[in-house]
Amino acid sequence: MPYPDSFILMVMGAAFVGVGIAVFFWGRRQEKSYYNALSSRTDLREFLQRSPEHPQHSSVKIGGWISIIVGLVMLSIGGGLRLWG
Repeated sequence: MPYPDSFILMVMGAAFVGVGIAVFFWGRRQEKSYYNALSSRTDLREFLQRSPEHPQHSSVKIGGWISIIVGLVMLSIGGGLRLWG
C-alpha cells in the first residue's frame, strides 16, 4: 500500500478517536444533567426504589467507546502499513 493510502487511513483513525472521545464525554454530561435534574424533584420515589430505565445515556457512551476502538484499530493498521509497507 503506497504512502498516501496509509496516511489517509491514519487520519481517518484519528478522526474516529476524536469523535469517539467527544461523544463519550457528551454522553457523560447528558447522564449527569439528567440525574441532577431528577434529584432536584420533590418526588423521588422512582429514583430511590430503582434506577430509572433510560438507555440513551449508556448507548451514547457505548457508541463513543466503539468509535474509539475502531479509530485505534485504523491507526494501528495505518501505522503498520506505513512502517512495513
